[in-house]
Amino acid sequence: MQSFDLIIVGTGTGNGIPAAFDDWNIALVEKDVFGGTCLNRGCIPSKMFIYAADQAAAFSEAAKLGVHGRLDHVDWPAIVQRVFGRIDAIAAGGEDYRTNRCPNITVFRGEGRLVGPKVLEVNGEQLTAPHIILAAGARPHLPEDVAGLDRVPFHTSDTVMRLPELPERMVILGGGYIAAELGHVFGSFGTRVDYVLRSSAMLRECDDDVSHRATELYGQRFGLHFNSRQLSVEPGPGGRGVVVHGISQGEPLRLEADVLLVATGRVPNADRLNVAASGIATDPSGTRVLTDANLQTNVPGIWALGDLTNTQQLKHLANAEGRIVFHNVVNHDRPEAWQQIDRSLVPYAVFGHPQIAGVGLTERAAHAAGLPYVVATKDYGGTAYGWAMEDSTSFCKLIAHRETRHLLGAHLIGPQASTLIQPLIQGMRFGQTVDEMAREVWYIHPALTEVVENALLEL
Repeated sequence: MQSFDLIIVGTGTGNGIPAAFDDWNIALVEKDVFGGTCLNRGCIPSKMFIYAADQAAAFSEAAKLGVHGRLDHVDWPAIVQRVFGRIDAIAAGGEDYRTNRCPNITVFRGEGRLVGPKVLEVNGEQLTAPHIILAAGARPHLPEDVAGLDRVPFHTSDTVMRLPELPERMVILGGGYIAAELGHVFGSFGTRVDYVLRSSAMLRECDDDVSHRATELYGQRFGLHFNSRQLSVEPGPGGRGVVVHGISQGEPLRLEADVLLVATGRVPNADRLNVAASGIATDPSGTRVLTDANLQTNVPGIWALGDLTNTQQLKHLANAEGRIVFHNVVNHDRPEAWQQIDRSLVPYAVFGHPQIAGVGLTERAAHAAGLPYVVATKDYGGTAYGWAMEDSTSFCKLIAHRETRHLLGAHLIGPQASTLIQPLIQGMRFGQTVDEMAREVWYIHPALTEVVENALLEL
């Protein structure tokens, strides 16, 4: 058995090892792509595809501005090469650096599984350390009740961005963040996209008004098949592609596709790590590791961060947790120096079309909590810049506590939503009232930020 000062499982956020560990003997364990999901299969490559898709979609929207053009050709192989020609080199360079140029780090390639108290086994070799950081991420969820899924070719977000050619037809199972973004990508490049949804709306975890508007707009571009039940899949005619069968809104459903994309969420990897062998507590599913506010598990000296422990699987949250975990491991003998995580105001964005961003409570959650609240909603089209854009569908919705005047939640749908929400996040974090945010900050005219100002002024 090899002994180390620290074992880190996962090379996404777990790879951000600070200089404070330069004199520690560290084992770094990775069973999959070096650099984690965000770099290789998630945030970064998907946004590179989405930026190209946004340019393609602009052709169909420019006519209302008097600009007429058409999309002549999409060079899918060139788009794929632009993305992964860069990303694969970064991942390979990161692995080479940790393997060959960090003398205090030993990289173990293989699946790590806990086999005893603070004992990790990799490729038959056992490792131990007084401190273990679990940052092993999550994997695509595969629905067990879709008959035949084990007998047909399908893709997940892990693989679909590396398709060798652009499909003519795609069926997407799911209607959440990943489904919305990737449907926008392929649909903008000319693929016919059909969504098969178990619910009656896209992005149903968002505020209801945002979800309804997104559903309306996606329905204008794609086929949406709601309340789908009794789903099954089989090979397409001649063994090519896939056929999806089921019941949608009480009617028979049959869809043929060249590519089936399963985008029904992601599952934390605690079960793959066999955390029970070290006595680590998980949620009832056994897939998500539980921690305290210091990000330590119930087993002293074992810490967890990122998608492995969060219900919100967001890279900016994982980055914040990484900083806290590394600080707390270094200061493990001084509990008064420990840092804690606050997940109360974690924002999110969906880079689909339209773009969506949110932070804090939805109106549904505020109502369920019995809070006294007021709501203001302002359309982009009510501002000078929104007017210039001929925007008739985008809006900013704010929810404030009627008595304290603090913002409870902010929700935007439309261009630049992920940027426009930032001053609201900051105002909420530093305890400003909506009156202070509205009156004591300059808003540039005629920038699109005026939609945020107008919503605050209404509150």
